[in-house]
Amino acid sequence: MTTLTLTMPETFFIESDLPHLKKYTNTDGTTIVFPTVLIPNRNFGDHHNLKDAIRDHKPWLESVLHKNGAILFRGFSSVSSASDFNDVVEAFGFDELPYVGGAAPRTNVVGRVFTSNESPPDQKIPFHHEMAQVPKFPLKVFFFCEVEPKVGGETPIVLSHVIYDKMKHKYPEFVDRLEQHGLIYTRVLGEDDDPSSPIGRGWVSTFMTKDKAVAEERAAKLGMKLEWTDDGVKTIMGPIPAIKVDETRGRKTWFNSMVAAYTGWEDARNDPVKAVTFGDGTPLPAHVIHDCLRILEEESVAIPWQKGDVMLLDNLAVLHARRPFEPPRRVLASLCK
Repeated sequence: MTTLTLTMPETFFIESDLPHLKKYTNTDGTTIVFPTVLIPNRNFGDHHNLKDAIRDHKPWLESVLHKNGAILFRGFSSVSSASDFNDVVEAFGFDELPYVGGAAPRTNVVGRVFTSNESPPDQKIPFHHEMAQVPKFPLKVFFFCEVEPKVGGETPIVLSHVIYDKMKHKYPEFVDRLEQHGLIYTRVLGEDDDPSSPIGRGWVSTFMTKDKAVAEERAAKLGMKLEWTDDGVKTIMGPIPAIKVDETRGRKTWFNSMVAAYTGWEDARNDPVKAVTFGDGTPLPAHVIHDCLRILEEESVAIPWQKGDVMLLDNLAVLHARRPFEPPRRVLASLCK
């Protein structure tokens, strides 16, 4: 287990205590403030360039992220556009992760920045770790609010080890089966993207090719099976682990898209109940899935977006979701290794 303690650079950042935050006590007695909210320290002037501050204080910021799982940067006037957000992402120096195998329809905006999910605003996106249904997933996920929602549209987040602990306590046999068998995810894709669906990414953009043979090669590298149909393809992923050991923090995490698939992978081609099963092919118990969703909601933090907000998540430690909203809303994303 890695422990790194660095001093907060108070000449630049102040930690803000919003009413939405949750606090947890670690086994070593230290406190997790979730998420950590950092605002500029105006006592040292109004010229707060977030990009430069990240480069100057990256070790401290990474230590905060490792301890608390999520950071929300708020009130930095230097971040107002997609291009500014791209500069912030690049300032951290994390490698970019190509979006291969993910389900959400997305469009590149600039550089390493994409739309977060283009599904209709009335649809909720359930809790998940980003790309937990494929072997190659991002370690870091950035979000940026370019246009704050008129109503709703929060991005709730929740600490994954808290969910694991609660599920293990309440449903030990179910969690034991998850740990033993893992999960299988099944999804049916059309050729083109379907913007009306939260999982409407077509196979051409999923595998970044129009060549079926190349798509099969790229799927095979993910450990994914493809079954072609007249109007698309069925993808079968797994068995794949549903629980991960977070080695650097010494704890287990609820690293899966089980609730998202079972309650949200629904469109003209997909039945969510069939979208995910135990790794041995047996169905999941509906009452446990829906109770897990209740626990996720109960433990989550949903801070209303403000224009210019940048949120950084440790994807190994934190699940996220999206609430329905009334437009306008424009939240962008970037995925990193």
